[in-house]
Amino acid sequence: MNKREEYAIVLDYLPHGYIFDKTPSYKRTPIVQILGKENLTILEAVPKKDSEIKHHDELYIGDGKRDKIHHINGRLDPKVLTVTAKKELEFAVEKIVKNNEQKYVAFFNKAQPLTTRMHTLELISGLGKKHMWEIVRERDEEPFKSFEDLKKRIKLLPEPQKLIVKRIVSEIKGDEKYYLFVERIRPNSQ
Repeated sequence: MNKREEYAIVLDYLPHGYIFDKTPSYKRTPIVQILGKENLTILEAVPKKDSEIKHHDELYIGDGKRDKIHHINGRLDPKVLTVTAKKELEFAVEKIVKNNEQKYVAFFNKAQPLTTRMHTLELISGLGKKHMWEIVRERDEEPFKSFEDLKKRIKLLPEPQKLIVKRIVSEIKGDEKYYLFVERIRPNSQ
């Protein structure tokens, strides 16, 4: 299991809590829907009183003294994200992938066969057998240094950064059989 999130990106801030909450509005707790930067975990948090929070803010949510977050309520099912949070999700993932390019380029350098008939690279929508074999041949000669290097050396390859972002968003939403970048959320059996 991955370690706990230290930093997160704000997907949505609800200063008056959820609209569907039956509690009188003056008693509702403000809510922040956030995406962890390391493990790509969707979380629900409660901000500290009088904290100024905006979309795309990066917040410290680790175990130490937090500036803006009072506490984390826990993981959040992607199906209950607000409309705004769903729209912001892709932008937040793009930012994370861009800022951690080496981590995601390493995926192309280290991906291994999944079975005797399928390679892990083929799980990325837009990469078929032809691209997979080209990537494997090229990385054996010299590992890829960046997304730009990957795109330059593999002919007709769709934008690799966008392929990774699309895959991560799909995994976060729970739409995949195999999880490459996001820890799978198992439904509670209660």
